[in-house]
Amino acid sequence: MVESATGGTLLDKTFRVSLVLKGLDGVLELVGGILLLLVSPAQVGFLVQFLTQHELSEDPHDLIATALVHLAGTMTVSATLFGAIYFLLHGLVKIVLVWAVLKDKLWAYPWMIAFLGVFILYQSYELVVAFTWGMVLLTAFDIFIVWLTVHEYRAHRTRAKDANLQGQPVPEDVTQPREGR
Repeated sequence: MVESATGGTLLDKTFRVSLVLKGLDGVLELVGGILLLLVSPAQVGFLVQFLTQHELSEDPHDLIATALVHLAGTMTVSATLFGAIYFLLHGLVKIVLVWAVLKDKLWAYPWMIAFLGVFILYQSYELVVAFTWGMVLLTAFDIFIVWLTVHEYRAHRTRAKDANLQGQPVPEDVTQPREGR
């Protein structure tokens, strides 16, 4: 593994940066969920009209602007509430798991892998139903984070097992690996 000049491998630093990005995504989801609770579908429609009017005046067939206007026009109160709850829960779980993994809480690694695995499955379904390059990139990023998380989890378990075999105390937040695993 390539060691960087400031300590830790390049893979370790990539893992940390990826987690921070995932955590920031969680914060944005929380903010989005709160906004969806505070703003009515009519207000969202007005805001989208306001933000896209310049683009649509230049190109009335702009794909993104027309899609946003259409989506905003079809929003209902129940869809907005569902979106708000989804974003709030998803963002909160993501923030808690990212925080715990960054604090090297060993219990959080399998939860992070499982949580992202469920969303990778959902995103894969969405790709089949309605393909978008944004969803492809998000899914690829999540797969990359899962791969990094598995790698880091194995490294932590190996260090804990090695410390146990050498009779050194294992840090309190690192669980003992079970024999036969």
